[in-house]
Amino acid sequence: MVAAVRLSERALSRFFRIAVPTTDYTIHRSLGIPMRDGAILRATHYAPAVDTPLGTILVRGPYGRSFPFSLVYARLYAARGYHVLLQSVRGTFGSGGDFVPMVHEADDAADTVVWLRRQPWFTATFATIGLSYLGFTQWALLCDPPPELAAAVITVGPHDLYASSWGTGSFSLNDFLGWSDSIAHQEEAIARRLAFQTRDARRLDQAMHGLPLGSAGRDLLGTQSRWYESWIQHPRSDDPFWADMRMTSALDRSDVPVLLITGWQDLFLDQTLLQYRHLRDRGVEVAMTVGPWAHGDMVTKAAGIAAGETLDWLGAHLAGVPAPTRRSPVRTHVGRHGWIDLTDWPPATGEGVLYLQPAGRLAASAPPADAMPSSFRYDPADPTPTVGGRFLARNSGYRDDSALARRADVLSFTSGPLDADLYVFGNPVVELAHESDIDHVDLFVRVSEVDARGRSQNVSDGYRRLSAPAQGPISIELDAIAYRFRAGTQIRVLVAGGSHPRFARNLGTGEPALTGQRMVPAVHTVHHGAGGVSRLLLPASGRLPSPDGSADPAGDLV
Repeated sequence: MVAAVRLSERALSRFFRIAVPTTDYTIHRSLGIPMRDGAILRATHYAPAVDTPLGTILVRGPYGRSFPFSLVYARLYAARGYHVLLQSVRGTFGSGGDFVPMVHEADDAADTVVWLRRQPWFTATFATIGLSYLGFTQWALLCDPPPELAAAVITVGPHDLYASSWGTGSFSLNDFLGWSDSIAHQEEAIARRLAFQTRDARRLDQAMHGLPLGSAGRDLLGTQSRWYESWIQHPRSDDPFWADMRMTSALDRSDVPVLLITGWQDLFLDQTLLQYRHLRDRGVEVAMTVGPWAHGDMVTKAAGIAAGETLDWLGAHLAGVPAPTRRSPVRTHVGRHGWIDLTDWPPATGEGVLYLQPAGRLAASAPPADAMPSSFRYDPADPTPTVGGRFLARNSGYRDDSALARRADVLSFTSGPLDADLYVFGNPVVELAHESDIDHVDLFVRVSEVDARGRSQNVSDGYRRLSAPAQGPISIELDAIAYRFRAGTQIRVLVAGGSHPRFARNLGTGEPALTGQRMVPAVHTVHHGAGGVSRLLLPASGRLPSPDGSADPAGDLV
């Protein structure tokens, strides 16, 4: 068994392209760690067989202590000289207490550190690592960072649950109903989960299309994941309900060196970029890597890069051993180009402007003053579907969205072929001279790339729930991107009234999201002339940013 593990770890090292293991280790399972309220949390300790370990790593999460987390966050590091404590948060996988997402993580992390200090094998300093919810647990600890905490590596980790669930003004239905359903079944036997996988996917889809949202979710979840309805019930950002699920104080209080890893199609991308900017502006040592990944890619496609960069960061900031240093604070993958290093994010760019025109055109010149508007009808009973983008599902990320552009409830505006490559770094903005015939509407806006064959692929999205009255100029900031639009391709802007089930549809009535079920269609109008002009603003340049961060202006786009 030991020989088989060693062989698999060496194979993993070759696959990840990281240094080979340096030591054996022993595993101590089901340790009990007391919390202040008497709950006992379970953990597994991986102890390297070395006289002088490199340091201690703390990993806290709700998804169990077996594969894949035991491999990518424990065995990999124990085999290279680190003690690793892999802990299940309260109410999960044998840990006592009730699991209420995010609420107990700050106190429980602090209590775990108290226990850690008393262990004879503790190395006096430690680091934290982990992705997604495992990243949130790190931000919870960073709100009041203990003096022994020397470094953190946070991969696609949110610090603010409200921003993730209600940040656009519409509830992130797919992400949070799907995640709640997954948590409800994650501790069932593997055979049972596989047997009902197809059925559960069908039931989840039915629940996402059901109304009202509260009862539809409860029909799916039953007695599990009781917190779900409470999230829908509190749509306001100033509601005290969210206080224990927002770790924004960590961005102001912590000076711990942090490495951030994310993907351009990750659902928490916006929060990672905010984390980087905030820590950078405070002078905290922070670095960031952004790859061409969605959330589900982080333990597959991104795992090798993430493991290598994590080992380097821990070597430099925890182990104190010579390790490769980053050439620059920001490493990013540019779509249709490849990896580059940047001194900061976002780099300086020019600005390109494209105007939405009648008949579905997109051009650098403004339309005539008498240009007729474009309009579409959005029907919440047949909501515009989600196609690709930053959400939590297998069909997320970059996708062919050609069919979306052909729908009657979507406006599509397409440029001519580009004369030269165009590099976009930052957040595109779409300004719409918009009005609707009812007050309660949403706007979904997308920038896509159309290749020479006419195939369209999503690049950047924006979403906004509008407050009454829904008339007047609307400015929507889209997802940040690093992307090369190649010469000969076309830029497309899509405008719709929703993206379901990524976002809960706007019923058009203003009823509470939890209980609303009456639906009213909406007619949206986008003006091009006398009623105002609508345009796409691109932070764009004619070539890649130079090492000092400067860039050429965009010039004419088409």
